[in-house]
Order: sequence, then C-alpha cells, then structure tokens
Amino acid sequence: MNVAVLGAGTWGTALAKVLDSNSHNVTLWHYKQSFVDYLESNRVHPKLNCEISKTIVLTSNLDFISNNDIIVIAIPTQSIRHTLKKIGSVNKDVLIVNASKGIEISSLKTISNVIQETLNSNRKNIIAFYGPSHAEEVVKELPTTIVSASESIENARLIQDLFSNSFMRVYSNNDIIGVEVSGSVKNIIAIAAGITVGIGFGDNTLSALITRGIAEIQRLGIKMGAQEKTFLGLSGIGDLIVTATSVHSRNRKIGYDIGKGKNIDKLLGDMTMVAEGVFTSKAIYKLANNMKIEMPICNKVYEILFLKKDPKLAIYELMNRKLIDE
Repeated sequence: MNVAVLGAGTWGTALAKVLDSNSHNVTLWHYKQSFVDYLESNRVHPKLNCEISKTIVLTSNLDFISNNDIIVIAIPTQSIRHTLKKIGSVNKDVLIVNASKGIEISSLKTISNVIQETLNSNRKNIIAFYGPSHAEEVVKELPTTIVSASESIENARLIQDLFSNSFMRVYSNNDIIGVEVSGSVKNIIAIAAGITVGIGFGDNTLSALITRGIAEIQRLGIKMGAQEKTFLGLSGIGDLIVTATSVHSRNRKIGYDIGKGKNIDKLLGDMTMVAEGVFTSKAIYKLANNMKIEMPICNKVYEILFLKKDPKLAIYELMNRKLIDE
C-alpha cells in the first residue's frame, strides 16, 4: 500500500514507522521545509530520539497525495481544515485515517465531519484511529492497543490489518462518533487530572476525576448518536486512563503546571507541542452549552484556562454542587 502520513510530529512519525515496519510505502509530510531538511539530514526525530528509516520518503509538498491509497492525518486539530483545503479533493476510493484528536472550535464539528466537508469524501471512507497510544512507547515497540472505527466495518478492518503487527494490536468497530468524542474530550479530563496532582491532591481525587470524567464524555457522545459500549473501550476509558496518568501526556503536564501555580498565559505561549485539550475545551464548552448537556469538569477546565478561575476554587465548586444519584 502507498500511504501518506500528514504530520511529522511525534504521533505522525510513530505511525509512519509502524507502517514502514509493516512493509508499506510511506511518505511523511511536514509543513515546514526546514524541518523536512533536518529530518532528511539526521534521520533522527528530535522529540522522539528515534531513527527514521531511509525507506520513508520525507516531503513538505502536498502534490504527492494523489499517488496514495491511504492518507493518515496526524496534525493539530485546528489546522486540519486549512491543510486539507490545500489538497482540494482526493480519489473517491482513497481511505482517510484520522489520528488527530479534538473538536474544531470554529464549527464545533468532529474531525470526520471536517474531512468529509473539505475533501468531499464518502463518509464510509473515513476512519478514526484512536486509543491509549503514546508515541514515545510506540516507537520503542512496546505492546500497544488501538481502535479503528468507521461507518464501514470493512474499511475499519482494512486499517486494522494495515497497522497491526507483533507490538500493535488494532481492534475495529463501527462507532466513529463515539470513538472521536471519547478520544477528544478525554484530553480535557486529563488537564483536570494534572491540575489535581499539581495542587497536591491524592489518588482519591484522581480516581474521582477519571470516573466522573468518563460519565461526562459518555453523556455527550450518546447525545451525539454514539454507542454506550464504546466509552468502556480503548478510545474511552482506555485512552482516558493513560492520558490522565502518564508522564508522556502533554495535557496532563499542562494541567500539572497550572496546579503548581505557573502562569497559564505563559504556559500556553511556551507550548512547543500541542496539548489538544486546551483548544478542545473551548469547543466542548460551547457545544455542551448549545446541547444543554451537563459537563461540570470540562466547564471548570475551560474556566481555569480562559476565565482565569483559581483551580482550587474550581475544585471546591465541583465538590459542592447539588448532590445527585450516580
């Protein structure tokens, strides 16, 4: 298979390496020619400190897209529409795999909807590729599981076969909405988790956030048409656990720094790698209000990030909400 991977960040590079090791023809794209030149010269990714095989073609030119059977998207969520507009359209048989997590702020749409709009693609040819999968561990070939989801289970299974090997086990399902929602909103809950750890709260607090966080994610997803069981799977509770607890998690790290009292504006300005939960919190705050869905943890993260609410006050307010049944 000829596969284009859009995004030579940590996740895009990790996926390119998986595909290359599975003997596919891989082209890895990055928007900066200077970065492509660096990778070409060094063949080592600066963030992952991993070797990039010489069989992986590197480019900053999007003209190569038409020569591929599969396109993998691994770029920051808020840049996807802009990048895909440069492509314009693709062959009707091309499968498009979304490995980026988030909700577009301007439209409040999932990425599959953005892809469908911008590339005029058949929705059945769009696949979400989500799960508990830090790039830092994938490049070390540590055992990892992930889910391939599409309205077409046949296409989900094709991508399942494309990526699966001895260290990456891929499951398939047909609930792309549930996979996208859970994989996106968990980043907000991970920020909240990091905040509590940074403040100095304990395991009780972290466990409560993860448990009530998945309840919020599920509430939104079901309202959007997702299947309830998806949220107990890899893209739901699986991805939430790893993102809320791992030292590799950028979302948890920014939350941790906020909990430690660091200046939020400076933290956001200094981000060299995108913490998608920051931007997704804006989208989910609007979406939850529009759909009249209770998402108190997500709302408090938004208030901390963008309304400068004191984190300890936010947690106090969460703990003192009106008592309800579970």
